[in-house]
Amino acid sequence: MTVPAMAAIQMTSGHEVPANLAEARRLVGEAAEQGAALVVLPENFAFMARSDAERRELVEVAGRGPIQDALASMAREFGVWLVGGTLPLERADDPRPANACLVFDAGGRQVARYDKIHLFDVDLPGRDESYRESAHAAPGREPVVVDTPCGRLGLSVCYDLRFPELYRRLVAAGAELLSVPAAFTVPTGRAHWEVLLRARAIESQCWVVAAAQWGRHSNGRETWGDSLQVDHWGRVVARLQAGAGVVVAEPDLEAQSLDRKRFPVLQHRVLG
Repeated sequence: MTVPAMAAIQMTSGHEVPANLAEARRLVGEAAEQGAALVVLPENFAFMARSDAERRELVEVAGRGPIQDALASMAREFGVWLVGGTLPLERADDPRPANACLVFDAGGRQVARYDKIHLFDVDLPGRDESYRESAHAAPGREPVVVDTPCGRLGLSVCYDLRFPELYRRLVAAGAELLSVPAAFTVPTGRAHWEVLLRARAIESQCWVVAAAQWGRHSNGRETWGDSLQVDHWGRVVARLQAGAGVVVAEPDLEAQSLDRKRFPVLQHRVLG
């Protein structure tokens, strides 16, 4: 069957939270106008911090805070399920916050939380560019799958995309759809973004909706963009390569289910 449409939001977030939230609201409204029942915001949609001190000031307690309130309000106002990119939430077991992805239903109720498992601690090859996400974020531990009006959704974030074992666990938990809020760098995005998304779709036989940050941010960082929706066969169904905007498509889970039966790759696993 054809399920309700889903949307990926592409943004160029800066360091001013109110401006980012206003832009997110505008784009979520645009997605709803185009018929999306589920909307995915990019990683760090509410802010791209310029310093660790600035980042610490934005950490929220689970269940309350201006960013969480804004997500709940957007979901409720536009009547959509909302995958809230990521935001920093306190952890009881670690002084560092989680880079958390929250899901809200169309009534504005939080129904799922996924703490990003794989943290981006890398030195980019051939460039004077380094990232140490673990310096200001604590890793998550558990994969999360949530039932939505569009299907059973497996949650992941950005750097998770390089670890197929996570997606195997999501599929084993019943995922039909995969969301990937992200803020890929330009070098890694140019080299690997599309091919990794298509690979995760193919090997998982899942629809993938990937919402990206794009362009030059006020903290000096530059991100790749190219928000995509990819079907279970690895075909790019819709995309926005540059600029802020919305990528809407309707997953065909009937065709996906039929192809899973005709081409039963997931039943042939002998490891893991």
